[in-house]
Amino acid sequence: MEPLRAPQDPQVNTTLSRVDTKPQPPTSGAPMEGLNPTPAASTPDQEMPLTIGLLPGETVVREGKAAILFPSANEVFYNPVQEFNRDLTCAVVTEFAREQMARRGVKVVVPGEKERVPVVTASVGEHLCLCSNPTILLSSIQNGLRVLEGLAASGLRSVRFALEVPGLRSVTANDFSAKAAALIARNAQHNEVTHLLQASQRDASMLMYEMRGKKDRYDVIDLDPYGSPAPFLDAAVQAVGEGGLLCVTCTDMAVMAGNSGETCYSKYGSVSIKAKYCHEMALRIILHSLDQRAGVYQRYIHPLLCVSVDFYIRVFVRVHTGQAMVKNSASKQALVYNCVGCGSFHFQRLGKRTTQGTHIKYSAATGPPVGAECEHCGYRHQLGGPIWGEALHDVSFVQKVLSAVSGNPSRFGTARRIEGMLSMVTEELEDVPLYYTVDNLSSTVHCSTPPLLQFRSALLHAGYRVSLSHACKNALKTDAPPRVLWDVMRCWEKSNPVKRDRLSESSPAHHILSTEPILQACFDVREDANPQSRRRHLTRFQENPEPFWGPKARANAG
Repeated sequence: MEPLRAPQDPQVNTTLSRVDTKPQPPTSGAPMEGLNPTPAASTPDQEMPLTIGLLPGETVVREGKAAILFPSANEVFYNPVQEFNRDLTCAVVTEFAREQMARRGVKVVVPGEKERVPVVTASVGEHLCLCSNPTILLSSIQNGLRVLEGLAASGLRSVRFALEVPGLRSVTANDFSAKAAALIARNAQHNEVTHLLQASQRDASMLMYEMRGKKDRYDVIDLDPYGSPAPFLDAAVQAVGEGGLLCVTCTDMAVMAGNSGETCYSKYGSVSIKAKYCHEMALRIILHSLDQRAGVYQRYIHPLLCVSVDFYIRVFVRVHTGQAMVKNSASKQALVYNCVGCGSFHFQRLGKRTTQGTHIKYSAATGPPVGAECEHCGYRHQLGGPIWGEALHDVSFVQKVLSAVSGNPSRFGTARRIEGMLSMVTEELEDVPLYYTVDNLSSTVHCSTPPLLQFRSALLHAGYRVSLSHACKNALKTDAPPRVLWDVMRCWEKSNPVKRDRLSESSPAHHILSTEPILQACFDVREDANPQSRRRHLTRFQENPEPFWGPKARANAG
């Protein structure tokens, strides 16, 4: 039998500013909710046809390949600024699906990728799965990935999964709101993905608790709540399958960035600190919380990609099971000693892991790593954490996602930003938690700010490693100890002197500048001080996407 070949997808408007607001009359003889007319033939120059009628006041928002119906009132939560979040998630889930399906003997690719293979489907309208072996296409769909979006709102993300991510068996779009669940069902029908996407109106935690049996677990769970994901984490780490992907968004950054350390502890089991590195610390706080909750069930996490973006953070982690690996958990967590005067920080691991031949010994860590007062400025320390002290990213996985996005830039509306951010992520030092900022170091000693390349060059000349961070424009991640950083600042101040008589004797600046530097810094610019992402002028940090952007108001209950 001649295999069926799927037609090319029509081009779809991916800008969020363009919406359709004119109500369309439903087909006669059928209720609006049950309409499923045959779509009209389309050409690449035409927009996606509407398959069901619009209700009064509804608009159609187009993002990626999805065309989503939205009520005019604030009945269902939607934030257009998070298009980057959804694009990045589709890219990550696609790469995860590619790896998982490869283990099952199936090669999946996305239309538009450089290496194209014939598109083969079991029937017209079947979920697209580009497969290198057409004879096992049906088994690949039956054994495909099961995805849960726990708090789906309009279902936009789930619809995009169904339309854009190959290798899926089912997508469950759940929301506790009856209005949201009804809208999800309409959007699934409107985008003709009812064969793949099921709407659900359940409490997200209860749904995940019911699916925690080994045979019922999901391969991918996506949690993007309004505010904190803390109430859902315990259920999520149980309901995701072995080696499955857990995607979590946190928008309660005021809590996680240090404004309410006590609230952060009640939600995540970690005290946040108000410091320049607060955005990376927030990532490490949620990873600590996930690993701690997973450990209760003899499970542990492996971060694939963790990013701080705009007003939220987003983490992608795999969850595995293994009692032996869970024993490493304490040695992966660390307390943070942060000086309130100069901002120097030190880490105290919670546990110690030593290897003697084939024998592994676990013991309590020894400390503290600092004295009662900061050795640089004489001020006291704040104590924060515990936080995740290991790598934030799996660089090999990130490089695969980056390669896929770069090779198919027309797939996502925010492809340039994804490429820029992931490029920065691959350049970050994996084994160096948190960062300093050059402007804060300069502010501490009241001197002019050295150019970033010169400061980075000084550390490289001294034999230390240094990188930028995707979480902050002026970040400086380095394995150089604080004393080296202050020596570099002392050397810079000698050529750019401050008025010492204006410094208070009790100020951090007076204490730091009163000590002669041991290291004689060289500020000659080195070629390797300028990372590739900066040389290529990639879109690394986005400008404000729209006026009054940020977290949106919670949707009306219903």
